[in-house]
Amino acid sequence: MAGDKTVLVVGGGISGITAALEAAEAGCSVILVERQPYLGGRVAQLYKYFPKLCPPTCGLEINFRRIRSNPAVTVYTLAELEGVRGSAGEFTATIKVNPRYVEDYTATSMDVADCPAEIANDFNFGMDKIKAVRLSYDMAYPMSLVADRDALKKVEGTAAYNEFVGSCATRGIRIDLDAKAQVFDVNVSSIIWATGWRPYDPTKLDKLGFGTCANVITNVMMERLASASGPTKGQILRPSDGKKVNNLAFVQCAGSRDRNHLPYCSSICCLASLKQATYLRDFNPDARAHIFYIDLRAHGRFEVFYNKVKADEMISLTKGKIVNITEDPGTKDVILEGEDILSGEKIRRTFDMAVLATGMQPNTSVDKIPIDGVAYDEFGFLVAGEGVHAAGVARRPMDVATCMQDATGAALKALQDAVGR
Repeated sequence: MAGDKTVLVVGGGISGITAALEAAEAGCSVILVERQPYLGGRVAQLYKYFPKLCPPTCGLEINFRRIRSNPAVTVYTLAELEGVRGSAGEFTATIKVNPRYVEDYTATSMDVADCPAEIANDFNFGMDKIKAVRLSYDMAYPMSLVADRDALKKVEGTAAYNEFVGSCATRGIRIDLDAKAQVFDVNVSSIIWATGWRPYDPTKLDKLGFGTCANVITNVMMERLASASGPTKGQILRPSDGKKVNNLAFVQCAGSRDRNHLPYCSSICCLASLKQATYLRDFNPDARAHIFYIDLRAHGRFEVFYNKVKADEMISLTKGKIVNITEDPGTKDVILEGEDILSGEKIRRTFDMAVLATGMQPNTSVDKIPIDGVAYDEFGFLVAGEGVHAAGVARRPMDVATCMQDATGAALKALQDAVGR
């Protein structure tokens, strides 16, 4: 049948990319579906990996090159799986590809700098604005513009909009706000589900100051602050006043290991905060970082990284639970309150800024798979289904390297489905 040896991979982050390439290079045809306008997922938003502290762009670019050179991989971005019918070996999947609302020929963000509408930059977690017609980020794949239709509709018909559309046309860029989605079916033998994770919603942590204290951010926001392509061009500055951060607090297990929020450990948050403490120290050699933790978890080879960071006398570690964060109304400094578990003493400390280490919530806990017969655990992670295989954080919390190993395992299972039928 037409679906023989065709694998559908849902999710274009590092797990989905790895699974797609491993399956394709082993002889399968692969359809890779990603709901964002670009591939790369959360990894594309990172400043550096741990423990080597190298940028992720290099590894992503190598994989993008592998995709470009492999005709067995078909990529659909701005796409979603609407439904699946059939059974393992004989699935029929319905895919919806949403329009980009702009056609371009190797255009860049510079070519649309005169766009009259701006939107919150989701890639930078809303910490800055971006043009409504833009590249999602500098290294985006595919390197194609995308437009926010709602934002452009608000300025459509104005002189600025008409001038912008005209200038785009002279550069081979066509804006089409009436473009329609495409919906079609594909036959596949196996499905790999690699939809990844979302940061736990910090606004639910009502005692930890996110949204009420200007200088409380999350760990994923810290990645973008440190990046040269981020909202402050790599300068670690306070959101309230742009002040250089000299004294920074990291609050671990923000919503994790908490029966009222995420009951489990997300496994990577401790290492992420240790890594981010090095960001601050590299940016400002006089700065101090203070990490408040319940348990510091650095398993296996990561213990070497932990010991290296711990040896920095400007990075302090306190085993303690922070239960309340408030703001000094005059200085906008953040005030942390809690308990030092080892000494039994109360904590009340003031910092320039605080970073909440929010946990990893699987997207499958919110967006259920449109396939009958799949199972989830009590936290919303995908367990398995006949012919449906979870990869990466869709299955359990894990770091980038482990995601890639797990995705390779999922590809092997998908190959067994394809070859065995």
